[in-house]
Amino acid sequence: MTDKLDIAALVGSRICHDLISPIGAIGNGVELISMAGSITGPEMMLISESVAHANARIRFFRIAFGASGQDQRIGRLEVAAVLSDISHGSRVQIEWDSPNDIARRDVKLVFLLILCLETAMPFGGKISVNRSETRWSLTATSAKLRADAALWQRLQNPKAVVEIGPAQVQFALVPEELTRQHRRLSLEIGVAEIAVSF
Repeated sequence: MTDKLDIAALVGSRICHDLISPIGAIGNGVELISMAGSITGPEMMLISESVAHANARIRFFRIAFGASGQDQRIGRLEVAAVLSDISHGSRVQIEWDSPNDIARRDVKLVFLLILCLETAMPFGGKISVNRSETRWSLTATSAKLRADAALWQRLQNPKAVVEIGPAQVQFALVPEELTRQHRRLSLEIGVAEIAVSF
């Protein structure tokens, strides 16, 4: 299973790598057209926002689903920029508090957990991410949480039989990443809050 997931991470990295350049080029083209003033109006704004959102999601997915070496690092400012871009215009806002220099594999696991938390927040809310000296903690708060109990059970019991579709693939990847990193997940689900730590 580990080998398959390593291959999946390499495929994720390859897809994101191959898509980031053309999306960036489209963004540059839109900017040039905008500066020339040849096309203006709501249509141009929609294209601009869509390109920015696609770019942000690809950068997020590259970390969440891509390969991460044991010694790879990532800066807090880069993580904050990615999260700020994907949160722009979203119902779910993300607050990040961590040291300046972070292991990329830690961020990978946190991003996968953010994707899990988002599934429980269809009406929006806030996700707070904090790194203490020893643990990562994520807290999702929403007035209307909708947590699928079976999916969340899978995070603590990877052998649980749960039907997982493409939109829930993160629930299959988190347990494997926890095993790879030799970490254990703590989970509490309340009426208006989900708390996760590892």
